[in-house]
Amino acid sequence: MLATTRHYRVTEGKVRTFLKHQYSRSDIPLNQLNHRFATEFEHFLKTEQGLDHNTVMGHLKYLKKVANIAVTYDWLDKNPFQNFRCSTREVPCEFLTAEELARLAEKSLSMRRLAEVRDIFIFSCYTGYAYSDVLKLTPDHVLTGIDGEKWIMTRRNKTDTKSNVPLLPQAMAILNKYAQDPEAVAASKLLPVKSNQKINAYLKELADLCEIKKPLTFHIARHTFATTVTLTNGVPIETVSAMLGHRNLRTTQIYAKVVEHKVSEDMKRLRERLSPAAAPAEAMHKLRA
Repeated sequence: MLATTRHYRVTEGKVRTFLKHQYSRSDIPLNQLNHRFATEFEHFLKTEQGLDHNTVMGHLKYLKKVANIAVTYDWLDKNPFQNFRCSTREVPCEFLTAEELARLAEKSLSMRRLAEVRDIFIFSCYTGYAYSDVLKLTPDHVLTGIDGEKWIMTRRNKTDTKSNVPLLPQAMAILNKYAQDPEAVAASKLLPVKSNQKINAYLKELADLCEIKKPLTFHIARHTFATTVTLTNGVPIETVSAMLGHRNLRTTQIYAKVVEHKVSEDMKRLRERLSPAAAPAEAMHKLRA
């Protein structure tokens, strides 16, 4: 709920900036809102603010929802943005491969700040928690599950849905490592989590050090848990969905598509290697050797 409120506040700020830029005023009557307002707002966000398409559509969705509330309370006769389509574009889901994950986990780091950020990122890779969820974790969230093993039992900060995750050995090792960390203990937190801005800046350094070419951000850890750690290892999608705290299985299916695409690419390479046309070439190579 708090995260949703913040999103609305950000959209409110964008609308206020747009009003000053477009109309040189700080407010306009509700009955002056129309479809053109939405299209001009979209153009402003993309050109003047430099936001990507999906982020812009997110702001416009919030604007439409506020207009719907105005209709509910009879402040407007109809939603002026009803015919404005907030269409998003599919964005490739970035995640670390097993080899990249191992390279990051095994990297020797002399700088404590980088080592801490790496450990917290790896923790998320093996639990699937987003930054805001890891930030709020306390020792009280670690409980014994019905299987007698240690679990983290919490609710997602973004959706307030249950997100209970059994602790894999890699995640448990990190918790043990920071069990007596002064910063974490003083804040009654499981881990010494820095600001999201600092973490993402340090992750870029880590990516360079580990020769990872992907744009490493904290949210990639959640994608890595869903793909490389769970689905690729045969964990059913329903189980993955429950651990991620998704309200709808369709939200989780994007990761299944990513895994299927990876399987397809691997099998394509295998098919080419085993094809009849490739066999003579391989035979000639062996003869030359």
